[in-house]
Amino acid sequence: MTGRFISFEGIDGSGKSTQARRLAEALRARGQAVTLTREPGGSAGAEEIRRLVLEGATDRWSAETEILLFTAARRDHLEKTIRPALARGEVVITDRFADSTRIFQGITRGDLTTTVDRLHELMIGVEPDLTLLIDIDPAEGLRRATARAGAEMRFEDMGLAFQTRARAGFLALADRHPRFRVIPGARSVEDVAADVLAAVLGAGAA
Repeated sequence: MTGRFISFEGIDGSGKSTQARRLAEALRARGQAVTLTREPGGSAGAEEIRRLVLEGATDRWSAETEILLFTAARRDHLEKTIRPALARGEVVITDRFADSTRIFQGITRGDLTTTVDRLHELMIGVEPDLTLLIDIDPAEGLRRATARAGAEMRFEDMGLAFQTRARAGFLALADRHPRFRVIPGARSVEDVAADVLAAVLGAGAA
């Protein structure tokens, strides 16, 4: 892998998807080849799994089943999209990666951290070079997320307590891993984007 791999993480409604797009635009304007992708999804097979995990009732899947589905989607994404783009020397920007599984399936509905980590080591074995955590108050994030209501609402429908646990989990993860940069998200899109770009350039990712 000769390119750079950047992930965006955060609770639902944090603005990470918008910031991932803004970063891709900024780096392309600087002449950098960029692949912008997302999880679950980012490849044909993974997009099919996306519909399974993000739509339907909150109790459609157990956390254990979700771990298997997300890992399968991530493996296909890695094979079909991420590795080829990195091999071409591109910057890969993904809206979510393995840290989301560590939080949403690993800790928010029980202690499944060991299961998530073992599957990741066995089937994925890759971490981003840089992870940008867009941090926001869970109540505000949930308000934003529900305002854009659509079919993909399973995790938003799990409520404020779920989002609150997820935020705490993300911040704890950021404390343990130096690849993280925490960006306050309760500001204008432009101010957040400026901090995101500064973090990326400061980390030598473009």
